Amino acid sequence: MFFFFGPIRTQKYERKLEKRKRRRTKKKGKNLGKKLKFTGDYNSGEDRMSALPDELVVSIVSCLPLKEAVATSILSRRWKHVWKSTRTLNLFDTKFDLTRCHFLFLKREAKDEESREYVDWVNGVLQQHSSSTIERFRASFDIDRRFISSVDKWIKFAMNKRVQILELEFQLEYGPKEDIYAFPHKLLGLEEEPALELNHLYSSDTPRLHSCGNNIGFKFLKVIHFQCVDVTRQVLDYFLSHCPTLERLTVSCVRSLTDVRVVGPSIALKHLALMNCNGLKRIEVQDVDLVSFRYYGLEVEKVLLRNLPLLTEVSYTYVDWRKPIEIPFARLSCCLSQLEILKLDITQVDYNLNLVFPLLANLKQLELKVAEADYTNEGALLNVICFMKASPHLQILELKLVEFLRCPTRLKIRNTTKFSHRCLKVVNVVGYRGRIGAARHVMCLVKHAVALEKIVIDPVRHWISYPRETDRRIEEVEEEVQARVHAMEYLKVKVPSTIEFVCL
Repeated sequence: MFFFFGPIRTQKYERKLEKRKRRRTKKKGKNLGKKLKFTGDYNSGEDRMSALPDELVVSIVSCLPLKEAVATSILSRRWKHVWKSTRTLNLFDTKFDLTRCHFLFLKREAKDEESREYVDWVNGVLQQHSSSTIERFRASFDIDRRFISSVDKWIKFAMNKRVQILELEFQLEYGPKEDIYAFPHKLLGLEEEPALELNHLYSSDTPRLHSCGNNIGFKFLKVIHFQCVDVTRQVLDYFLSHCPTLERLTVSCVRSLTDVRVVGPSIALKHLALMNCNGLKRIEVQDVDLVSFRYYGLEVEKVLLRNLPLLTEVSYTYVDWRKPIEIPFARLSCCLSQLEILKLDITQVDYNLNLVFPLLANLKQLELKVAEADYTNEGALLNVICFMKASPHLQILELKLVEFLRCPTRLKIRNTTKFSHRCLKVVNVVGYRGRIGAARHVMCLVKHAVALEKIVIDPVRHWISYPRETDRRIEEVEEEVQARVHAMEYLKVKVPSTIEFVCL
């Protein structure tokens, strides 16, 4: 009798193999989503991002735009909620971009609907945010006082999160109006004060801030940017006196601000910008370590700048017509000799033969907006030459050629004053369109700047705000093309070969 055990052993062996396979599959499933230890082999194909500690992952996500940060939630279960801990809340999305061409031409009802949609979106993001602190909070859309309840909550949210950079950019279509959002005094623990008389407004004493017992503060703030957010002097005084690390303050398009006072060594402010604050009557800045100051708007009745030893950069533009150039010189008299960067708009300034320019002993960079003319108007050219004479150490000169709104006094002077500037290295001509006056400017600079190394011609008028690059008029683009051709065919051949000629 014969016994054959082969088939029976084979079946048992196969069953054992199947059990082993099932066990291995279960173990692999349990390891899904777990951190993988980095072995040092960069070609192993392992998920090295998941091996990073949580703190570093949050820091990486915080560097992304909010929309991209939210998109990381689909990577894995571990990444699903990482974006909620981001420390940067830049609440700007191309979907809610005010510069979109179609938004600019929407009816008021449609714009209001998009504003409500934006507010709902921001509210939803803030409800899901879980980090205890944030570095930056930025909200940017067409917002007015109809959304005061939501915006107040946004500000309180930022306060509680110890925000360092606070940017509220509520760009209204036609600038400040009656329905502009006003920064609430109550969030700062301040009581509303009655309007001050003019003599009290100009008093050197800082107005007393009445506390309501609210102990919430912004002591971690480093940067504030308010656009179309109505603020008063009391609000700015609070920020300046209660924010020991506040270094940058920008206020634009407000209507209630009549007086700005930044005084005292205890104030940490380094950069101050005031733009389109058309109600301003007085600006006083003294005894602080301010580094840069920018003003754009109507002429202010009284500007006091004193004892600012670190002030090296100033941009000063007044939009009043036919104001003499002596006004900015008088306003900046305390710091002209120490300035290293100066930006002025002299498009409406006539040449004054009797004016003696103050010495700009330390000026290294000068930016001037000048009127571009179809004829040889040497009045504007002589103003530029006077600035060069007054700036013996000037190294960079930028001329922004603006299409003139009025005709300045026309001068025809055959020979400009003979002099040589021995420090000017670079000349940038922005907005060049090939007109006679502009070409005359360039060739005159080549003549007088004996150490000139580079000329840059840029036909694009970058200071004009276009909704998108593609929204510029066809005529505008054609003029730029013609200007480039003119620069290459007419200017380049006249510039010495020792000077680098660049046409953008």
